[in-house]
Amino acid sequence: MMWTLFLLSSCVKLLLIPSYTSTDFEVHRNWLAITSSLPLSQWYTDATSPWTLDYPPLFAFFEYILSFVAYYFDPLMLDVNNLNYKSDATLLFQRLSVIFTDIILLYGVKECTNYFTQSKIIKPKKWTQPRSHQIVFQILLIFNTGLFFVDHIHFQYNGFLFGVLLLSMAKILQGHYYEGAFWFAVLLNLKHIFIYIAPAYFVFLLRNHCFHPNKPASLSTLSMTKLSKLGAVVVSVFAVSFGPFIGQLPQVLGRLFPFDDRGLCHAYWAPNFWALYNTVDKAAVVIVKRFDLVSVNVTNTMTRGLVENSQHVVLPSISPRVCLVLTLCGILPCCYKVWKCPGNPLHFVRCLVLCAATSFVFGWHVHEKAILLVIIPLTLLAVIWEQEARFFLLLSTIGYFSLFPLLFRPAELPTKTIIFLIQCIYSFGHISLIYQQVSSSFYRLPLLNIVESLYICNFVSVYLFDNFFMNLFGLREKFPFLNLLVISLYCS
Repeated sequence: MMWTLFLLSSCVKLLLIPSYTSTDFEVHRNWLAITSSLPLSQWYTDATSPWTLDYPPLFAFFEYILSFVAYYFDPLMLDVNNLNYKSDATLLFQRLSVIFTDIILLYGVKECTNYFTQSKIIKPKKWTQPRSHQIVFQILLIFNTGLFFVDHIHFQYNGFLFGVLLLSMAKILQGHYYEGAFWFAVLLNLKHIFIYIAPAYFVFLLRNHCFHPNKPASLSTLSMTKLSKLGAVVVSVFAVSFGPFIGQLPQVLGRLFPFDDRGLCHAYWAPNFWALYNTVDKAAVVIVKRFDLVSVNVTNTMTRGLVENSQHVVLPSISPRVCLVLTLCGILPCCYKVWKCPGNPLHFVRCLVLCAATSFVFGWHVHEKAILLVIIPLTLLAVIWEQEARFFLLLSTIGYFSLFPLLFRPAELPTKTIIFLIQCIYSFGHISLIYQQVSSSFYRLPLLNIVESLYICNFVSVYLFDNFFMNLFGLREKFPFLNLLVISLYCS
């Protein structure tokens, strides 16, 4: 069944090959060229292109392996001096490489499905079968709307990365802690954004594996042998990844964490707390200018739509340290819950989701794409418990809609609209059937209350404003950032 779903999804992805590609397409083409034609010592120092290598070393090695295949499609794409190179063969290779590596996503989904089967955690009602839960789970991930948008149109490699995440989660759930730790360490060395969820792994593995789960945590119940083995697994992965670059470690870390070059928010604000904060600051600027209360400098505001270290004008500017403190305060309750209630691996998944959500809400320079780090693990819980299913329906609908500005060309408007609507119809329809919660009211969506339902339905107004009213009243030329602000603010 999963292979059939995977082949069907691959057919859809093939149809998306001619779609719009973002600057990330050139970013990854340049990384192919860097890793293919330059010595390893120059991978993290080369600055021929502005799109320098800023992913961890294992991802650089991944690009290096891809470059061997890329050579047979078009060797010119591997020239570091061919900036913004985009031949038909290059487009075909890079699109196919994303589709092919999604097989890792399929493997991660398979391992999670195996956990459902082995653990019998799903207790079906008399009107459902366990297999119905599993099929819904598989379809929601293999045909994931966010991955269609971000990977197969916008262009990135998140599918195989989330496959590694699901594989790691499945191994933890199955009680194979060393394998789970190994795959998560690999994941961190592929893309460091997953450090957001590292606290969930650290606390769960320490409490459930290194301490005796059925006894109070103390030095007497700490197994130094297990702790050493677990540490050896993680350290060995980092040693293999960073070992070849040990002499230029500061340069590598500077590329991975460029706090001086990146501001609080991306060009398009992720719909989080800082979107609200920025909006209040912008409104305060308008009021201050309108009534001439204070002389302010508004040349470097948060609404210029640029990736830069912009400053707030009226409200206090936020530093990375403030974001870190707020994030740590936000994740402490769920980590404490995991520590105090060992033995339940699904507490680990909840903690993982909450760590990702808190980091998305309060993190520094958060991309809107980071919402997938919350939605994809939450999918596993959505087919087990009704409350998590409600959260999933809300968050997935909002999160996928918030990705619309990534695909800003009119040519992609029908595509993203159709994919989004299919996602909404399938998820609301089939998840509600799992829990036999079919809405009896026209104004109430399944599993949601009337306020939540009205909020979701009002996305129609936001969609019309963005795609029709902005053009109809000439607002796009006069206020080019307005539609982004409205979408970000409403989704936040």
